[in-house]
Amino acid sequence: MADISAELIKDLRLKTGAGLLDCKKALMESVGNVDQAVEILRKSGAAKADKKTGRITAEGRISLRVEGAQAVMVEVNSETDFVAKNPEFQAFADEVAQEILKSRPENLEALLHASLKGQSIETVLKGMIAKIGENISIRRFVRIEAAPGEVIGSYVHMGNKIAVLVKIKGPLEKITEAATRDVAMHVAACAPQYLSRENIPAEVIAKEKEIYLEQMKDSGKPPQVLEKIIEGKVAKFADEVCLVSQPFVKDPTGKQNISQFLKQIDPQISVLGFVRYQVGEGIAKKEQDFASEVAKAMS
Repeated sequence: MADISAELIKDLRLKTGAGLLDCKKALMESVGNVDQAVEILRKSGAAKADKKTGRITAEGRISLRVEGAQAVMVEVNSETDFVAKNPEFQAFADEVAQEILKSRPENLEALLHASLKGQSIETVLKGMIAKIGENISIRRFVRIEAAPGEVIGSYVHMGNKIAVLVKIKGPLEKITEAATRDVAMHVAACAPQYLSRENIPAEVIAKEKEIYLEQMKDSGKPPQVLEKIIEGKVAKFADEVCLVSQPFVKDPTGKQNISQFLKQIDPQISVLGFVRYQVGEGIAKKEQDFASEVAKAMS
């Protein structure tokens, strides 16, 4: 039996993107011949793809495209960050984003049936799963369009782990690309939950009031005083979670909010909405580093 080293397994994985255990088995079958191992992986991959589709995909990439008056973001997930850095995986995510711009699918099901390289995206996706050896999924996407008098701003952060689209209206000659990017960058950094207080659901405000009232139930203050204090706390809460009232992340004084930042450029400029994606948010992740994964494959 050939001596299959961890370095040889790693090299084959870098070459093919296949899973570590699959790489090890292929190298053992090929008696350490990398070229033959590549062929073995290619031949056996398709049959294994469906078995991998139930695995958790909490890593990945957000691909963002802006073209004229429309923009898209799509989150494509993988099981590990190693695969998320694979050039083929990244190219696939970018191609999917481009196809969304082109075909304008209404939902994920329609997107999976859209065409990519002469095949459906679903078919291409299964081929990627077979070749790379990990589950890959398209989790979500968004497409927005700018009407006359509106501009789309965008920002991508942390190696495509966070991406933001914002829509801003106002005099087009006054809305600079730098300003829209700054607003999108702020959204990436501060993760606002709502655009303004008017957008906070009534039940969320009611829950905050309930919490504050419970905190102060033994304060001994009269009801009318408590009401004013609670309203103040709710106002502070709204300032913290709403984009337009958050202190602008690039303002060194911390006193200028997003709305003020835009209005100093022109009083008619305002934010209409935003979308922020972060890879894997809300998904339980499996923690395992690459070194331990190689060690496990060698055991």
